[in-house]
Amino acid sequence: MKIRLNPIVKKDLQVTVRSMRISWGLFAYEAALTVAFLLALLVIQAQSSYSSGNVYSSLVYLFPVVAVAQVFIVALYVPIITASSISGEKERQTFDIMLTTSMSPFSIVFGKVMSAVLRILFFVAASTPIMALSFVVGGLSWSNLFFYLLALILFSVFAGSIGIFASSLCRKSVAAVLLSFAMYFVVYFMTFLPVLYFSIFGRGKYGESMLLLLWNPVVFFEEFFMQMMSEESLFSMGNRIFSRNQIGIITYYLSNGKIWMFVSAGCILLLSFLFMACSAWKINPMNSNPGRRSGKKKAV
Repeated sequence: MKIRLNPIVKKDLQVTVRSMRISWGLFAYEAALTVAFLLALLVIQAQSSYSSGNVYSSLVYLFPVVAVAQVFIVALYVPIITASSISGEKERQTFDIMLTTSMSPFSIVFGKVMSAVLRILFFVAASTPIMALSFVVGGLSWSNLFFYLLALILFSVFAGSIGIFASSLCRKSVAAVLLSFAMYFVVYFMTFLPVLYFSIFGRGKYGESMLLLLWNPVVFFEEFFMQMMSEESLFSMGNRIFSRNQIGIITYYLSNGKIWMFVSAGCILLLSFLFMACSAWKINPMNSNPGRRSGKKKAV
């Protein structure tokens, strides 16, 4: 059976693999992860020699250090790729030609996001030997590596959806990149504001304001690494300090086991599809304002 790829994905992959940018990008990516790995190894070795402990028992912490470095690179790289996808077509004056194809607007948006995710998979596959070292010498199970790859793909889809939405709103790639990072700020930091407000003015009662953190990828990865490293929930640690009435009943039950992590993954995926749906609606020529066009014609 022949697998039919999205035409946007097929075209972007052909252009990517034929360019030297992917090779230099892989080199820079591997160099950054290697530097993070060596620095973490030096710090672990220095702390072990200072405390006269076993250095092999501390090598398990190589995984979160290298993983956080990888997530940080993906957070910077993916929006830059997708933010110039639609706006770049407008700058090259090929956007209208792309809309005349038989592809639906959502297929175009989805193809742009998936092409960015596949590029990230190239980097992830190339960095697997470095990531595997922390599992071989650290004693973590290989299932943790598999779930980490799934979490990284989820985050790539989320970052790509933000970039494609910013690209659909702007006509210039530079403005789209800046808007995508501004939207990063809104999602990452604005979800903390209700928690910060209730921590200051709520007299120790957060209520269900922590549920907004389900949409925050930073909190998701904090919970993910807590589950991988210690099999404890980040919010269950708070339950030992705060009562059920202080943090809210829903938050209290979601923090049991790995429920929060899976619910947060679903919320982030839903938010990603909402961004892609809004992008498809924005680039759909049927949703353009006919009154604005007619007004321009009358003015001429």
